[in-house]
Amino acid sequence: SKDAPKKAAKEAPIAVVNGVAIPAARAEVLLREREVHGAADNPAVREAVREDLINRALIAQEAAHTGYTKKPALQAELALVRQTVIVQHYVTDWLRSHPVSEAEIQKAYDAAKAKAGDKQYKVRHILLDSEAAAEKVIAELNKGAKFEELAKQSKDAGTRDRGGELDWMTPGGNLDKTFSDAMVKLGKGEYSKTPVRTRYGYHVIQVEDVRPLKFPPLDDVKARLQRQLQQEELRKLLDDLRAKAKIK
Repeated sequence: SKDAPKKAAKEAPIAVVNGVAIPAARAEVLLREREVHGAADNPAVREAVREDLINRALIAQEAAHTGYTKKPALQAELALVRQTVIVQHYVTDWLRSHPVSEAEIQKAYDAAKAKAGDKQYKVRHILLDSEAAAEKVIAELNKGAKFEELAKQSKDAGTRDRGGELDWMTPGGNLDKTFSDAMVKLGKGEYSKTPVRTRYGYHVIQVEDVRPLKFPPLDDVKARLQRQLQQEELRKLLDDLRAKAKIK
């Protein structure tokens, strides 16, 4: 056939170094890597790749000849690199053969939008070690003390110097659920009348303002949702493999 000579040429080694052939497929891997970094595929680049592989073969052969490749640390790293390449290729091909559907992306988007609700809250908080300390702060607020001044004693180093300000928060975001639940019950200008306990300690929360939430359109978050769903599928695969495996 017409393609037979082309196929034979493609499969022929690009060089033979001390009797050891360098497969053309190895050159293709290097060419693809260079293309990713902006290099063209032309005769000059292919010749440079060939010379690179010849140089690598010469050094690798010398390393084997001198016994250098028998070093335990090198053997361990080679095994790890081989495993890494296998895993990366397998995962890439597995994800390609298990694509996330448009319906799944839409479902995840709708769930995230529903969880976020329709409001955002501009919040300040004071974090304390004990319930008694939090109650003392609330008592001071009841007497008319300024929240920003009391925030200087907060255990949250990231916010105490700016009056405890956390900026605009979304209930369905990364907030602790107890904190979030207490926050949404407060109106503009209100603060929590009882300490709010989370895994971080005891909080006194103040809502400075409330505004409608502008949830991003699907097209803006589609790629991120797709990646998240792919990672979930990958976790399921790993969970399944772990369930079947004998791990000591």
